[in-house]
Amino acid sequence: MIICGLKLTHDGAVAVIHNGRLVFCTEFEKISNNPRYQEIRELSEIADVLANNGYSVGEVDHFVVDGWGGYDAGSLAKQPRLEIGNGTNYLDCWNQGEMFKLEVAQYREKMLEDSVSSLWKLRGLRIQNNSCAYYSNLHVAGHIYGAYCTSPFARKGEASFVLVWDGGMYPRLYYIDPDARKVDNCGPIFMLIGNVYTIFSQHFGPFKVVGSFAKDDLSIAGKVMAYIAKGDVDKALYQHFETVIRSFYDAPMGFANVLAVELKKRIDGIGYSDETVLRTFHEYLGDLLVEKLRKKVSRIGRKAKNICFAGGCALNIKWNSVLRDSGLFEGIYVPPFPNDSGSAIGSACLLNAVKRDQYDLDWNVYSGPNIDKGLIVLPDGWNSRPFSVEELASLLFESNKPVVFLSGRAELGPRALGHRSILASPISAKAKDVLNCIKKREEYRPVSPICLEDHAASIFEPGSRDPHMLFDHKVRDMWVDRIPAVVHLDNTVRLQTVSATDDPLLAGLLKAFYDLSGIPLLCNTSANFNGCGFFPSVQSAIEWGATDHIWSENILYSKKN
Repeated sequence: MIICGLKLTHDGAVAVIHNGRLVFCTEFEKISNNPRYQEIRELSEIADVLANNGYSVGEVDHFVVDGWGGYDAGSLAKQPRLEIGNGTNYLDCWNQGEMFKLEVAQYREKMLEDSVSSLWKLRGLRIQNNSCAYYSNLHVAGHIYGAYCTSPFARKGEASFVLVWDGGMYPRLYYIDPDARKVDNCGPIFMLIGNVYTIFSQHFGPFKVVGSFAKDDLSIAGKVMAYIAKGDVDKALYQHFETVIRSFYDAPMGFANVLAVELKKRIDGIGYSDETVLRTFHEYLGDLLVEKLRKKVSRIGRKAKNICFAGGCALNIKWNSVLRDSGLFEGIYVPPFPNDSGSAIGSACLLNAVKRDQYDLDWNVYSGPNIDKGLIVLPDGWNSRPFSVEELASLLFESNKPVVFLSGRAELGPRALGHRSILASPISAKAKDVLNCIKKREEYRPVSPICLEDHAASIFEPGSRDPHMLFDHKVRDMWVDRIPAVVHLDNTVRLQTVSATDDPLLAGLLKAFYDLSGIPLLCNTSANFNGCGFFPSVQSAIEWGATDHIWSENILYSKKN
């Protein structure tokens, strides 16, 4: 059975599950240097993606489209391309240049008793010369199933809670029992939607916007998460947050602006720095998440020892780590695509569970687009030559220069996991400044380490397996001066661990670098034009031209001088 999941709004993607195995997921931001969060507007392009991966529209047994939009005009911020309907919504789409309205499910369940696993059977999905029947699911269901079905808990047949905290919804808790083949809705744990973090932050520090009204900006959250290392935590601010929430909260949409404005009035003249306000708000939300989750789980009385965390807020490594360290659960899993980049996969997982009674997805994180192997035109001043992984390790060690590293299929989700990366030696502190400079990033932004899994616990605390770069780890004291390029302002890192099982090529490079340097890790940041998805080809990296070397498929492309 061939199931094709589609996410048509921001973070647009096409995913195919064939007989229970994820064959590929193509996020549109990873095609042709498209902008981050690229949506799918022209549906004829879906046929091209399928063809590039060996499929045709006619071969697909079932299409399923991620839902979008609220159930009334005030339940979500106004969405472009969207018309609110009665029970379903209508999304403006185009096929071969002709606009039409596509019926889709909505963002989340309306009532607690509503099934989040519901599927709407619809007609009229136009892709080139085809008009297809299709299903549509609630947007939240894509997060639930995308997280659980790719988790180790599904593989072992274990029950799990699933916490979903997305930009447009409260943190809501669900419980999946694979034996009963059902998802129980446990309801929200508190009443702040995910975009409270990004909108509130735009009233402070370098993120300030003109006036008192900020809008959600998907690019802000990661920057704030890095910037807060400049501040201190002052828990006296907690009472101010709670007072404003208690006094002024009336609706989720727009409250983040009210919270920031009213907080500023309360603390005016006290002397709090913007950095401290932002860091304390971050810590407040993390503490609130654990406190309310503890109470919710206690009241429910479920015995699940596991939790999956999904939605855009699960990209926040510090909140993930607060959950990990809370002691509430034995196992925590965050997929590498917790934001909407995983929605196409999640929709396909839901339909696969319904049609094939399969919850455990066979998948690999390196299932994105293949490297475009079209003609490579070397400009004047460039050359190319065969170059082994061992030679690359020597180049990184001896030159201290960054190298664009492109290998195989792209990683899923927004984090570069070594297939569309810029790698560098971590030995010099200057490496972080060089990488931030060529990436046109702020000076406070950290650079992540990619480390051999067997060595991680001796360098980091806890240093546990973290193949998708989704948790916080602290650098052990004896290593801080040895790997300064990857040490953030608060002595933490966003670690990626690699084993030979995960990726033999990457593990081989790290082993070769370790043999030369005694250090089993490298700097790792994404290879892309500023504001765009990962480089789809060597040619893109050459046109970017910000590094002297590009390595791909055992070939080194270099500037002659």
